[in-house]
Amino acid sequence: MIYLSAEITFTLWLALMAISALGFQLFGWAKVKQFPLPLAVLLVSLMAAPLGGITYLARPHALRIRALVHPVNSALTLPGDCPFFPKDNVWNTKIDELPVDSHSAAYVAAMGSGIPLHPDFGSSSGYEYSTVGRDETIAFVAFTEAAAESDPGPYRIPDDAVVEEGSDHHVLLVDPARCRLYELYEAKKVASRKWEAASGAIFDLRSNRLRPAGWTSADAAGLPIQAGLVRYDEVLSGAIHHALRFTTPHTRNAFVWPATHRASSLADPNLPAMGQRFRLRRSFEVSGFSPEIQVVLVALKDYGMILADNGGPWFISGARDSRWSSGINSEFRRLHGSDFEAVNSSLLMVTPDSAQARGIISR
Repeated sequence: MIYLSAEITFTLWLALMAISALGFQLFGWAKVKQFPLPLAVLLVSLMAAPLGGITYLARPHALRIRALVHPVNSALTLPGDCPFFPKDNVWNTKIDELPVDSHSAAYVAAMGSGIPLHPDFGSSSGYEYSTVGRDETIAFVAFTEAAAESDPGPYRIPDDAVVEEGSDHHVLLVDPARCRLYELYEAKKVASRKWEAASGAIFDLRSNRLRPAGWTSADAAGLPIQAGLVRYDEVLSGAIHHALRFTTPHTRNAFVWPATHRASSLADPNLPAMGQRFRLRRSFEVSGFSPEIQVVLVALKDYGMILADNGGPWFISGARDSRWSSGINSEFRRLHGSDFEAVNSSLLMVTPDSAQARGIISR
């Protein structure tokens, strides 16, 4: 293919413009319009150069433009001495052998046994997160609502950190160099290195320490959000080795381990508490689903999902990623609340102030 320089292209375009103007003056519009095909070719030729110039100028920024339209969260690659919470952390512990909670049927009925499962993620929806560089400086955060329950810092937040769209405005940051997770709720940047947030929490990824009882985080249950996200890089690896995060519209005025915070005034005993864990029934057949969805469903059987906030019914949280296919929503809708059961994860608890889990307890 032959490519012309910008200078030559511009010169030819000017010459074509001049010839076109001369032709219209000599023959007039009434005569020129009698030849529609040459006229159409002329108009396309005149438009080609400007459009080509715009494309040429935009080419260096094409990846950035595509990223803004369909962002891809970076894969979480942590140093070898920095696990995503210890192996015996409750998030990383299988619950496929735990006994069914005695209130399971009531919880599922109250949450909607016939309501389909919904992936709160995909190519155009879901959480976004940022990775903090080793040299990132400290940012000041002023808390406007739950200052007494928020970690004072230090927070390392780049000025261009991604703020969640919608009403909650979460900011999620992973700091691999310091093995930390910073999470803010209702966050906004007010100046360079200065942020405001309703609440915030810092999690040491090497530790099982829970937040104090009664304390919130950037999530209603006082738990880390990032720990429970479905991430596409995990799906590509063939397995998800942790519990997932999910929401339901109404919860009870209570929290159960490992949650530390409640977000409801309702006393109905049929409603689940924050921190309640559910799993996909062992009998549910996953072979008819696409390979990527099968990875998620197997994780829901092995590790289950933890109720972390009031929100959409049976909404599973995940990271936005352009690699998700457009059909995942219809696949997930083949599952319903009745395909899940609550489990008694308190049997795994070692101490109330720690996320350390005992290990698998038989049914």
